[in-house]
Amino acid sequence: MSPRSLRFRLVGAAALLIVLALALGGVGLTAIFDEQAERRAATELDLHVKTLAAQVRVDTAGALQVDVPPQEPRFERPYGGLYWQIDGPGGKGLRSRSLWDFVLQDPPGSTTARDLDMHEIPGPETAQLLAIQRTIVVPQGASEQRLQITVAVDEALLSAERWSFLGLLLPSLLALAVLLVLAMAFFIHLALRPLRALRADLGDIHAGRRRTLSRDVPEEVQPVVDDLNRLIGFQDAAVERARTQSADLAHGLKTPLAVLAAMARTARDAGEADLATGIDEQIDAMRRHVDRALARARAGMAAALGQQAADVSVVCRKTLRMLKTLPDAGALTWVSDVPEGLRFAGDEGDLTELLANLLDNARKWAASQVRLSASASGDRVTVVIEDDGPGMSEAETAHIDRGQRWDESTPGTGFGLAITRDLVDAYHGRLRLDRSDLGGLRVTLDLPSPRTPVKK
Repeated sequence: MSPRSLRFRLVGAAALLIVLALALGGVGLTAIFDEQAERRAATELDLHVKTLAAQVRVDTAGALQVDVPPQEPRFERPYGGLYWQIDGPGGKGLRSRSLWDFVLQDPPGSTTARDLDMHEIPGPETAQLLAIQRTIVVPQGASEQRLQITVAVDEALLSAERWSFLGLLLPSLLALAVLLVLAMAFFIHLALRPLRALRADLGDIHAGRRRTLSRDVPEEVQPVVDDLNRLIGFQDAAVERARTQSADLAHGLKTPLAVLAAMARTARDAGEADLATGIDEQIDAMRRHVDRALARARAGMAAALGQQAADVSVVCRKTLRMLKTLPDAGALTWVSDVPEGLRFAGDEGDLTELLANLLDNARKWAASQVRLSASASGDRVTVVIEDDGPGMSEAETAHIDRGQRWDESTPGTGFGLAITRDLVDAYHGRLRLDRSDLGGLRVTLDLPSPRTPVKK
């Protein structure tokens, strides 16, 4: 996909939003997990505090005793990550085996802290602990003793749980992101189907295969299709009017030109040869300009709207067959290498005029051979016409202007080259003159070919 395509932009925007949404969701889920993990840890610590509170007592000698310690293996393993400690008056106290020789300190501000609040306190081996404390009163004979019970857990255990959770969450979110992006790309592909169909229809119109767009489109696209169809209709009507006006102009000028020709003959019969020659020259110039203007108008309209598509091989065969009927064409060898299936995006008559002008020029200059070949590349078709005549130098080909004769010493008006160039320009083509390997002139025509239909 091209970065300029609508599909690329929509898929890119959808992917960015999906990734952003899942990233925010991941942050939220992690925060929820952390909160729930702390609550679960607080609940577990509170349970151990209650267990110790139910089992602790002061014997007759004033020593602290725990009848049944909490049954948790981490309390028995040195620095196992879970710790308890009971502090009494006079420095009396008990500790879990997991504390080994470490003594838990009261958290900062413990004088104002409430029982069962989670506190952060230092632990063994530079560990940080989350602790819960509770103060209880137990009987000792006729008196009572105030005891402080502290149960703590290593924050590293909670951190390990958090990383384990992230190890499951991140791949899950990544897989979900991939699935959502693929699903969104598929939905965008379906949503853009009407635009692809519209593009294919426009390609068919440019290639001359149809003149209207299909109306079988969603209602959101229907106004665009209707406006384009109306525009195409207006253009077709304008082309038809222009053709009619061109024909009317040509017919309208025939009579005045015929009258002028008759006046030239009358003047010549009356002995006014110079006057007659001048009139004939002006008549000839007027006819050239009219023919040239009509050719340019016809080609420009056909090229702009793409109403025609000519078979190059068929036109080449017809043109060669016509030229071979000329008296001096039989002495030449005509070589044609034009494959079937080549198409020219233009009017068949215009292509015939192009080939006829160039092949006729080659016929006039060729010594023994004229060669015609064609090929296609992408949306262009190339036609090459060569002869084995004297050819032209680079300086001569560079100075040929529109309307200039190929050579004044050879019969012919030379006006065919001007019309040829006008037709080529109208179709946005290129005309190149250089030397052929046959020894003479090589004329290369680069012309448009109908666009390849777009798959819907």
